[in-house]
Amino acid sequence: MANAKPDTDLLKTPLHDLHVAHEARMVPFAGYAMPVQYPGGIMTEHRHARSAAGLFDVSHMGQAILRGADVAASFEKLVPGDIASLAVGQMRYTLLLNDAGGIRDDLMATRIEEDGRFALFLVVNAACKDADFAHIATALEGEAELEILEDRALVALQGPHAESVLAELAPGCRDLVFLEGAGMAVDGVEAFVTRSGYTGEDGFEISLAADAAMAFAEKLLTHDEVALIGLGARDSLRLEAGLCLYGHDIDETTTPVEAGLSWAVGKRRREAADFPGAVTILKQIAEGPSRKRVGLRPEGRAPVREGAPIRDAGEQLVGKVTSGGFAPTLEQPIAMGYVSAACAEPGMSLQIELRGRSVSAEVAAMPFVKPRYKRS
Repeated sequence: MANAKPDTDLLKTPLHDLHVAHEARMVPFAGYAMPVQYPGGIMTEHRHARSAAGLFDVSHMGQAILRGADVAASFEKLVPGDIASLAVGQMRYTLLLNDAGGIRDDLMATRIEEDGRFALFLVVNAACKDADFAHIATALEGEAELEILEDRALVALQGPHAESVLAELAPGCRDLVFLEGAGMAVDGVEAFVTRSGYTGEDGFEISLAADAAMAFAEKLLTHDEVALIGLGARDSLRLEAGLCLYGHDIDETTTPVEAGLSWAVGKRRREAADFPGAVTILKQIAEGPSRKRVGLRPEGRAPVREGAPIRDAGEQLVGKVTSGGFAPTLEQPIAMGYVSAACAEPGMSLQIELRGRSVSAEVAAMPFVKPRYKRS
């Protein structure tokens, strides 16, 4: 697990006692004690999130507000996304880049308004948050200020019943569509709610005061449709949705183009070429990268794992697996990895090493499972 601290020094989220009370198996993750699964098991949790509503503790993620005279223009110095065009309440997936075009982190940015002034609400990955916040604060010193929200919890409610459950406590959530957010009272507590998540399902992420999180989560769990979901099922859900996991599928050695994230580079930003790594990234967009992230469907029932070598029909090494596991929705193993561009066409047959032997795998289009976001 990334950035794990010794067990005696692990941080706890505001919902830690709830996980323990529900007999979660706790593991170190990004310096926190986090639930990997509950007694019902990962397969049961995964299917519950797909069929009803899953409750995820994502309080280990980093939350912050960026403020400045022209905060969108300032933030665009660090990312390739079109932040300036966001209306209040709109959110965007974007990428912190290094000067070589490598990905420091992927994150969500939402434009908010505070007393008539625009600001950005940011959510970054747990394992990267200290480095991300230091980078943002240093790079934008003098023109923008970053407030790290240390006293906030973040709870995700994901699945086809998420709206009906949350609407009982926050009727305003029904007005949001995918990638929109708004401040609203949730069961009488002020919160910032976004229609977002990392499962491929419709759902919400709710940012609220840490001391209000336990009562909120317990209220949600009074609904039969809601069940606690751990990191294990969160990972299998995002893999089915073809979503990258930072530190595995993307990192500072991968560019957005190689990762299949060219869509995160805004049209206006391409024309201006004014973001970190623009020369490299724009050249790859024009000419194509030498390698690409692809979906993989291995034969058989055994999942292939991260780091497994990938070879072509001539047994030449062409890449490696970056994420792999069993897909409960499809009842078969799936994976993602990087392969040379010549081997990246869907339908191509490749070989993946699995415990000392080779298994055939077909390059597959992603997502593996069609998302069910509410777009209108």
